[in-house]
Amino acid sequence: MRHLIVPMGGPSVCLLKRSILAVGLGLFMLSGVSAQDITVTEQTFSCILDWPKVRNTYFKHDDPKKLKEAMRIFRDSVPDKEYPVGTILQLIPFEAMVKHPREKFPTTNGWEFFDLEASKEGTKIKERGEKVVNHSQGVTCLSCHQPAAKFDFVCEKGHGCAPIPFDDEKIAAIQKTDLRCKKK
Repeated sequence: MRHLIVPMGGPSVCLLKRSILAVGLGLFMLSGVSAQDITVTEQTFSCILDWPKVRNTYFKHDDPKKLKEAMRIFRDSVPDKEYPVGTILQLIPFEAMVKHPREKFPTTNGWEFFDLEASKEGTKIKERGEKVVNHSQGVTCLSCHQPAAKFDFVCEKGHGCAPIPFDDEKIAAIQKTDLRCKKK
């Protein structure tokens, strides 16, 4: 029985090395998708009145281009479009939504809900995650946001969410009570 001995070198080794490098780079890039996640601390949240606003909702994102994109998605009620990772939405000072990669919170397509305590000293996170309860409503945030799945779980008039028990004037009044804001 004869064995074929092929010398290791030349074009075949170079092609093998390139293939391994390409696969490794591809896997690294895929893992980088999750690496785009943000760290959320109490310092992440500040006076919402200092943030840009679309209708009743305040927006924050560290990347100006992604902030602009998030505001466009909301302003135009774009269905079937995900908000950029790192987007923070707040309607009132003591509740927030933060967008992470969907793998981190698969039930909410990446959204993490926050129950906050806002004071002159800053923000305290009371509760966070997918199962946060909205204490004024007595239900989980997700139960209200679930009908807006087509709008990446972001509630707005016409997105299928049950209406909240506050009109626009009451929402504006609550927003002005953000104790983190410096009096001007």
